[in-house]
Amino acid sequence: MEALLIIDYTNDFVADDGALTCGAAGQAISDRIVALAEEFYQNGDAVILPTDLHERDDPYHPETKLFPPHNIAGTPGRDYYGPLADWVAEHQDADNVYVYPKNRYSSFANTNLDNYLRSRDIRNVHLTGVCTDICVLHTAVDAYNLDYNITVHADAVASFSPEGHTWALGHFQNSLGANVIDA
Repeated sequence: MEALLIIDYTNDFVADDGALTCGAAGQAISDRIVALAEEFYQNGDAVILPTDLHERDDPYHPETKLFPPHNIAGTPGRDYYGPLADWVAEHQDADNVYVYPKNRYSSFANTNLDNYLRSRDIRNVHLTGVCTDICVLHTAVDAYNLDYNITVHADAVASFSPEGHTWALGHFQNSLGANVIDA
């Protein structure tokens, strides 16, 4: 069994009017993300959606000082973007679909993701979503440190920084030993 992680693919990170949007780069990967989700789901593999969750003006969260308010609980900005919203609505109760909030860049930090994966004997994680050089990167570093095999789908990650995106793809491969693929 393998796991597909769809990281932070929400309106605030992808939609034109998102609070911290990747814009066109994030929108361009929408169909690929949904196709991968369906492929993994049909194969019986895990489809995991770690999604940023914040409280407005949280004085204790470090991102409050770094970024504008985003993915605020109960707002449309935190909803999944585009066709992924429909896919999640249809599949979220399936045994192999796991939707959970996260409050740090890494999908592993302060969550039970590692326990979820290990309890299902999943050693191979496939990373998609946004932002390539922030949340996807930090998730990859933690996956590496936890001895997971990492595949990054270059055609299913995006960032608001083209330079950061390119750098992160190289870092995944050259420093983390990840398999970076492009369909």
